Amino acid sequence: MTVRKAWIVAIAAVGTGLSFVMVLVVGVYLVAGNLAGGVGGGAVTLAKGAVPAAYQTLVQKWGNLCDAINPALLAAQLYQESGFNPNAQSPAAAQGIAQFIPGTWATHGIDGDGDGDRDVWDANDAIPSAASYDCELASYVKDAPGDPTQNMLAAYNAGAYAVIKYGGVPPYKETQNYVKTITTLQASFAAPVTRVDPSKQAAAAISYAQEKLGTPYLWGGNGTADQGGRFDCSGLTKAAYESVGVTLPRVANDQYNAGPHPAREELLPGDLVFFSDDLTNSRAIRHVGIYVGGGYMIDAPKPGAVIRFDPVDTPDYFGATRVTEDGAKALPTTV
Repeated sequence: MTVRKAWIVAIAAVGTGLSFVMVLVVGVYLVAGNLAGGVGGGAVTLAKGAVPAAYQTLVQKWGNLCDAINPALLAAQLYQESGFNPNAQSPAAAQGIAQFIPGTWATHGIDGDGDGDRDVWDANDAIPSAASYDCELASYVKDAPGDPTQNMLAAYNAGAYAVIKYGGVPPYKETQNYVKTITTLQASFAAPVTRVDPSKQAAAAISYAQEKLGTPYLWGGNGTADQGGRFDCSGLTKAAYESVGVTLPRVANDQYNAGPHPAREELLPGDLVFFSDDLTNSRAIRHVGIYVGGGYMIDAPKPGAVIRFDPVDTPDYFGATRVTEDGAKALPTTV
């Protein structure tokens, strides 16, 4: 479908006498009143593709090791620590997908896959070890006042003694940020059990993107003056939400974790929609756009093209994210 035809389809959908953006604004807030229902609760399961397929079963299994953790929380912790990179190594010598310090690994690493060794670089050992260590820390601080999961995370970051000493999360900025980040991020790794509330910033973000229609694509483009106001796909979505005070990461696969994930039939204008050649792994996402309704998005598609309307329902459609301010704030700048 050409850009011109996409324009015609999109404009026809809004009806005579209302602007495109006004209909989006009205739609976002009218639909919000119809989101009270949803499926019931139950055990936490991981959102589709939120964890790379190689680790999905491990995280789902070991995330249920004790009451202080769940699979989404464990996934958020691994993402925060290493971005699911089993070869990650920090300047402080933290190693592997769970970023164990060698001394901690020597004491708390377990043979998760039963092959006779404990290898910090093997996710089959490191992920079970992270869950086991979380649960061990939770047992150490179980009598401390406050939320058991938050106390466990604080102990992971600052040590169990600090949690016991201060009667809960200690007054260390780094530790408090770590606890808030993990507990906030877990929503983006869990399959939603209720319909997700729409973003209040959605319509304005769409308006920003609409103003950029026809702008030539630029790989790595952030829309700056020296780049001629041009964007790539994630540069456009980042700028659109930044225009309403929500700061997203630069790359598409990190933007996926900026909030919970509505199903295809639940998409609302303003949701970010993602595309990948590997539908089992959010880390492999390669493209993002902003959903505008009617099966269309605004996106910066590729070199040689312009920012335009494109259909969402393609074979490489991965999923969607409903951006939340807290979710965006919790995302690490680098993983």
